[in-house]
Amino acid sequence: MSRLSRVTDSGVGRALRARVVGWLRVLRDDLWTVRADPLPPSTWLRWLPHGVLCLAGVLGVTLGGTADMQGNGHLSFGPALLIAGAQGGAVVLGLWRPVPAWWLSMGAFVTGAFLLHRHLGIGLETYTWPWTAAGIIGLLLVLLLLALRVPTRAAIAALAVTVLVTLGLESLLTGEDYDETGAIAVPLSAVVVVVGTALRGRREARAQLVEQTTLTAEERTRRTLLEERSRIARELHDVVAHHMSVISIQAQVAPHLVENPPDELRENLAGIRQNALEALTELRRVLGVLRSEHPGPGETPVGPGGDTVDHAPQPTLDRLDALVENTRAAGREVTTEINGERRPLPPGVELSAYRIVQEALSNVLRHAPGASAKVRLTYQADGLEVEITNSRPTGPAPPSTGAGHGLLGMRERVAMLGGTMTAHPWHWDGFKVTAFLPDTPPADGPGTDHPTAPRRGTS
Repeated sequence: MSRLSRVTDSGVGRALRARVVGWLRVLRDDLWTVRADPLPPSTWLRWLPHGVLCLAGVLGVTLGGTADMQGNGHLSFGPALLIAGAQGGAVVLGLWRPVPAWWLSMGAFVTGAFLLHRHLGIGLETYTWPWTAAGIIGLLLVLLLLALRVPTRAAIAALAVTVLVTLGLESLLTGEDYDETGAIAVPLSAVVVVVGTALRGRREARAQLVEQTTLTAEERTRRTLLEERSRIARELHDVVAHHMSVISIQAQVAPHLVENPPDELRENLAGIRQNALEALTELRRVLGVLRSEHPGPGETPVGPGGDTVDHAPQPTLDRLDALVENTRAAGREVTTEINGERRPLPPGVELSAYRIVQEALSNVLRHAPGASAKVRLTYQADGLEVEITNSRPTGPAPPSTGAGHGLLGMRERVAMLGGTMTAHPWHWDGFKVTAFLPDTPPADGPGTDHPTAPRRGTS
């Protein structure tokens, strides 16, 4: 039993010694260092705190401490200036290297305490000891700078060393009559460390909050882009699938339209049909997953214009008049203008132009109460220009929970077609959206560069 006790005690002792050694090692890493810990940059009067601390260190601590130790402490000018200069210099050094500044302040304090102790009792009046008044000010400033930038354990350790050194000097060096300053320096140091630690924690909490807010905004934007791309893919799926189906049927019917077609033609047309069917199958397999968002029981998904999503054809510019009439029915004045010779455009361009106009008019209804709108379509030789403007609203806009998703969706559609887009305020609190949609797709896919024909971007 005694052997077991010895083994247990030995194990507990080793664990305790390991913990103490680890704690001392951490304190050594925190306090026995000359690393730089500069103050964070301030966006308002950036250099004012630095200038105030430098003036306090040079004028208040150095000059005031030198005069005090020379006049009241009966210390010669050279040692007095050296000690006070070290205490004032510690304040300036603490702006960049708080831990070495604290060591410098403590070294000057101990040196000055020993030198002043030998001169106590020379004058008729008592003298403040071991801390001078200027030394206390310098110590508080250094401890504040230290607590603002080092971990809490390091600040508490520095405070503990300061308290132990102060009380040790007052206990060991006796025999002379003096005014004890330890009773003032110790509580003030504790208060300064607590305040500095609290301010440091508050600054770190605010930095974490800003970082989390930034990450949340980036994640919301990314999710919005993914949702809009999924919506575009669902819409274009019908267009692409229609054309692939037409290719397959035409390839199947073509041999019957030629009398005695050669075998090579039959084989080529059969290959075209087979490739079209395989591409159509792969397209439905990849994009069909986007249609897996089934509504709840008894619900029918409704798309723009009131048609069900499953059976409604994708809208084109032929339905622009109906879209404008719906906006007018909501009590808004909407005018349309079509310039150039109207012609059929690729389905993707027609669909994107319709959606851009739809989203822009929806934004007018939500964010510009009482404003009128104008839709202008300009058919150019190489594409279509869409312009939607609204006048100044007649009243304040109601609160909105939107986060710019509509503009993101417009930019995604324009970028998909290789066009350009601008959206900006216009004419006394109005707004203007302009997009150019080329009628031919870009030569390179998104994310590629072309040396001679760079792709038009969005703005």
